Amino acid sequence: MGNAESTPTPPQPPMRAVRRRQPSTSTPTQSLDEKFDAVRIDHHQPSVSNHSVLSTSDPEHVSGAQTTQFVRDLLKDSKNRLGLSALSTANPSTVLEIPSAILKDTQTFNLTIPHEGTPVTNQRSSGRCWIFAATNVFRIAIQQKYDIKSFELSQAYLFFWDKVEKANYFLESILDSAEDYDVDSRLVSALMASPVGDGGQWDMIVNLVAKYGIVPQTLYPDSWNAQNSSTMDRLLTTKLREDGLKLRALRKDGASEGKIAAAKEEMMQDVVRILTLCLGPPPAADEKFAWEYTTTKHQVKTASLTPLDFAESMEVKKFISLVNDPRNAYNRLLTVDHLGNVWDGRPITYVNVDNKVLKQACVAMLKKGLPIFFGSDVGKMSDSQKGIMDTALVDYELGFNVKLGMSKAQRLLTGESQMTHAMVLTAVHLDKDGKPLRWRVENSWSVTAGTEGYFVMSDAWMDEFCYQAVVDPSVVSKEVRDVLSQKAKVLPLWDPMGALA
Repeated sequence: MGNAESTPTPPQPPMRAVRRRQPSTSTPTQSLDEKFDAVRIDHHQPSVSNHSVLSTSDPEHVSGAQTTQFVRDLLKDSKNRLGLSALSTANPSTVLEIPSAILKDTQTFNLTIPHEGTPVTNQRSSGRCWIFAATNVFRIAIQQKYDIKSFELSQAYLFFWDKVEKANYFLESILDSAEDYDVDSRLVSALMASPVGDGGQWDMIVNLVAKYGIVPQTLYPDSWNAQNSSTMDRLLTTKLREDGLKLRALRKDGASEGKIAAAKEEMMQDVVRILTLCLGPPPAADEKFAWEYTTTKHQVKTASLTPLDFAESMEVKKFISLVNDPRNAYNRLLTVDHLGNVWDGRPITYVNVDNKVLKQACVAMLKKGLPIFFGSDVGKMSDSQKGIMDTALVDYELGFNVKLGMSKAQRLLTGESQMTHAMVLTAVHLDKDGKPLRWRVENSWSVTAGTEGYFVMSDAWMDEFCYQAVVDPSVVSKEVRDVLSQKAKVLPLWDPMGALA
């Protein structure tokens, strides 16, 4: 979501689903776990070195000599010497992948939406995953409405206006906080950290679509800077930080509102100039465009409408964000201070629910044939080449003899985890009791990631690392819908739930 995790890794050869013949039921068979556990190295009680790492006379400090002896004792164990050979010469997370987990996470699902969007999209070297996830959701209805086989909405169009709006939101936030907060306060520091980052959230998409609409990608395609946004972002960030200091000084010096508004206008013109030259001039939201498209019957047609007209059928405002944050009470409305893009627009709003409610809502959405925008911590226990996200994927205990046992709440509290990437759910595999086993995920890292662009997410991984799902209110109970009428608990800007996908 706007950070390194959201940016795709270098392309790898695509993984293709392989249909395997089911074993005969006439003879006993080993389970996948039994088959591969048979070759695991047993965990005996680890040999304890007589030498400690901390100084025996002063345990506040590390003893170099004692640590050296500890390492020598460590490598007397043949398993540790084997581990050294394997883990020092390759990526440990790859070396320690569990084959049985890989074989279980197949692209086989018994509940799917009737139409998946095509083609698989590619955000390239940018943090626009949230825009890609949202437009990948929107385009399915458009493809059906206009009878189009392959279609993309312009991600760059929303990207342009998001940058403009975020710049204004940042400057207004700087003015809003100038009198009550020092420049080195935690709030101002958080604002200055990322004035116009690539990442975003669902409510920001709602603001953009409501104000500017949407357009086909053919009418506003990606520029080089849309696909490689870092240089443009650095320039905008440097300029806005400088402008933020100037606005704070004007406010503190008692400048008139007119003088402050004039200064801010010049600053915003600089931002729009940079964006226009880097991304190109976007279509006007209220002017009609002519869009030519080809139907599945090979008929060429033309539509003439404005970006706002094109967005009318999306009904984006009705959808709500469910989140699972075990630090906070469930059935509680959450928001984040000074987080947004359109000033005075729809605020970031989360309905905090337990995992069961969130997943039931996702299953209900898929039964309605609707895709789901969701946010997660994509880098944890995942393999982007194979397209697998599974808590059982990597066995660090086997390789390093360490136990990792933090809860979801503890990971949030310590900064170990947060939302980093937005994708789309399009299918789920349910057991005979209707319980989810695995989910199909449409990513935006091109066909070279996963199985032709699609990932498999285990249900256990969803429990631990999925934080958000955007759903139609009709798929949740009245009790959950009523949460929207609460006065929201305000989380600080630096809270993990303030992370942008």
